[in-house]
Amino acid sequence: MRYASTFDKTGAPVVAELQGDLLVPLAGLTELGDATTAQLLAAAQRRIADAFPAAGAELRPVVPNPARVFCVGLNYKAHIEETGRSDSDYPVLFPKFASSLTGPHRAIELPSESAQVDYEGELTVVIGAPGRRIAEADALEHVLGYTVANDLSMRDYQYKTHQWMQGKAWDACTPVGPYLVTPDEVDITAQSISTTVNGQKVQDSTIDLLIFPIPRLIATISEFTALRTGDLILTGTPSGVGARRNPPLFLKSGDVVTVEVTGVGALRNTIA
Repeated sequence: MRYASTFDKTGAPVVAELQGDLLVPLAGLTELGDATTAQLLAAAQRRIADAFPAAGAELRPVVPNPARVFCVGLNYKAHIEETGRSDSDYPVLFPKFASSLTGPHRAIELPSESAQVDYEGELTVVIGAPGRRIAEADALEHVLGYTVANDLSMRDYQYKTHQWMQGKAWDACTPVGPYLVTPDEVDITAQSISTTVNGQKVQDSTIDLLIFPIPRLIATISEFTALRTGDLILTGTPSGVGARRNPPLFLKSGDVVTVEVTGVGALRNTIA
């Protein structure tokens, strides 16, 4: 199944299931979040009479208000090599906030303070069952589904210190969506990920090249904090980021950035 946090024909917030080219609202659900389990989605009444076209629908971030957003850095070997960093046996982790997120097709305003705005296409995991100290063997039982993100990064702010948060957690600069795709719909390790800027492919890799795969990430994070339903895990970006190209490719007003994970979906955002 594929689900979106969106608005119905009256403008009210709803969770909707994608059925063909229509979005069908689910009764009683206003957004995917901390109470949204696979069981709840399956049991919800489908408001067939209130279905509306998916084309042109205003989609919110898949989870508009997650309790936590965990991000993983340096999770593809080729990306580590292009940054000149060393391999590690422990994933690089940093946070974002709910305020960092924006819709999968919304325009993203360039911050006036940054001259080095960069793209980072990423597969994103949505947690569907809480847990602490989750074993890798059990980790996928805690996944509600998958979606796509662009970890837009302000490089000049990111490298002001050894910590990355100030370059990563800008308000309304991380699109997430368009849909939550449930695990039964896609063999996630068999998919590819790509980013294009104005139609030019700048990132291209496969999910099976993640250094720390999804079960390992879930196990690692849940060692130090209990994962909650609705939490997001951005799993890292492949090589080809703008800051490491020659010459560098930073985003400017009018650029169109598309991030796609096959079998999951695509974001398409204009830089304003």
